[in-house]
Amino acid sequence: MSGKVYKGAAIGWTGRGNWGHGLHLGLKNHERVEVVAVADEGEEDRLAKQAELSAGKAYADWRAMLQRERPEIVTVGPRWTDCHLEMVLACLEAGAHVYCEKPMTWNLADGDQIVAKAAAVGKKVAVAHQGAYLPRIQHVQQILNEGRIGQVQAVYAHGKQDRRGGGEDMIVLGTHLFNTMRLFVGDVDWVSAHITQDGRELQIADVREADEPVGPIAGDCVNAYFAFNSGVAGFFDSRKFVEGGGKRMGMEIVGSEGTILLRGGGSGVAMLYPHAVLDPADAQQCWQDIDEVADEPLSLGNDRAIADLIEAAENDREPISSAADAVAALEMILAAYEAQITGGRVRLPLQRRHPLLAWREGLYGN
Repeated sequence: MSGKVYKGAAIGWTGRGNWGHGLHLGLKNHERVEVVAVADEGEEDRLAKQAELSAGKAYADWRAMLQRERPEIVTVGPRWTDCHLEMVLACLEAGAHVYCEKPMTWNLADGDQIVAKAAAVGKKVAVAHQGAYLPRIQHVQQILNEGRIGQVQAVYAHGKQDRRGGGEDMIVLGTHLFNTMRLFVGDVDWVSAHITQDGRELQIADVREADEPVGPIAGDCVNAYFAFNSGVAGFFDSRKFVEGGGKRMGMEIVGSEGTILLRGGGSGVAMLYPHAVLDPADAQQCWQDIDEVADEPLSLGNDRAIADLIEAAENDREPISSAADAVAALEMILAAYEAQITGGRVRLPLQRRHPLLAWREGLYGN
């Protein structure tokens, strides 16, 4: 194993997505990363993060930090997607591998640009779908590969379904679920969907901006179907203000010989039902905790993501949750919109214009 110590740096942006979900802490907790600098326009957060990471310098201008420090690993932490393209491309130009907050981009063209740039300069980009890095999720992937629930037939995914339920939930939190679905069962062939607002069919006037800039959204109820190349049927649903809210977030993976239940992220519930048919008479005693691998909170996914990014760089492979994976997850989301707009099946890959913008511009002819 290489003993190289990497120069690390972290970017945040006070008032414009801030420091996201703590991506920078993955740098702090890795023995082979020396954090040389942080950057944030906001002085209070800039100095706080400098102290938190024991960084040598703190910059108000992230561009100046990249130019002067030439870090080798950078976390791009702001939640807002409108700055990700510029920041990630600049990090790659400066010679750094990148760990970026999700959603990586709000449109496919920007995502394609990041993927192409990373390949051109020989650097790696990982995206903060933290759950994909956790041992519990990787263990579920192993269970599926071993056939412990037989042949996987369907995956039923459910959004968080709070005040953002529907389109906003689908992009802000659903991206985690779509990334995990692909991790388990592969790429999508085609998509259909039914997206509504206030119980009626979606209208162009329903297209709006989200609470934070993650691109245009629409609808307060989403039901989408994904036909995976593997033959697995995928489903996603999200409704606004559903009773129980966040406790519903997760998925069921149904196989020919059993079912796996995942709820609540990295520190939630993971259970296996080892029979083909659910029998109400013995269901309670038959559900088994998936506890062969210790559970970890979602936040520790950042530590594991940085470790994986270093390993990916040293072995010239893609990270577990790569830039290309982020584009593919976003494509599932946008395909659901296009399916609703056109009223039919939508095959991937998509055209790269955001479907909701194309709809407003009359490019679908309706």
